[in-house]
Amino acid sequence: MRKLLTASLSILLSGCLGMPETVTPVKNFELERYLGQWYEIARLDHSFERGLEAVTAEYSLQENGSVKVLNRGYSSEKSTWKEAIGKAHPVDDEATGYLKVSFFGPFYASYAIFVLDHKDYEYALVSGPDTSYLWLLARQPTLDEKTLNHLVEEAAQRGFDTSQLIFVDQSRNLP
Repeated sequence: MRKLLTASLSILLSGCLGMPETVTPVKNFELERYLGQWYEIARLDHSFERGLEAVTAEYSLQENGSVKVLNRGYSSEKSTWKEAIGKAHPVDDEATGYLKVSFFGPFYASYAIFVLDHKDYEYALVSGPDTSYLWLLARQPTLDEKTLNHLVEEAAQRGFDTSQLIFVDQSRNLP
């Protein structure tokens, strides 16, 4: 938990609400459809998630209009689940996939959804403040190879170092 909090703080203090020049948040975004559980299929390495598998993110709407963020992952090294709870708010408007997320006090980091399956909301690519932050998310613990390859290529075209992607072991989340 300490790693998650420390890393969240470092993100928040390092880049705040910027995003890579190559990233444009999706339009026609429907926050209500984005809510629910997402599985982390791949990510770029950061200390706050290092060593975690079975990583999920769950988004739920709060009465005050903010979005509760529950990130969860399993540390096989420590044989424990780690959780971090945060909050998110749209930056521009609710029809743009650009949120600010906080896991620590008043400090926020960017959460830019730049690729999204608009039809079914089954997969997404998310960037943080720069190209060292990338998450490939899906509604299921696995993605078919064609979709996965397409998303990795989309990220590479935008300047993310996809050779450094960590493909998350989701076997703990499989039936």
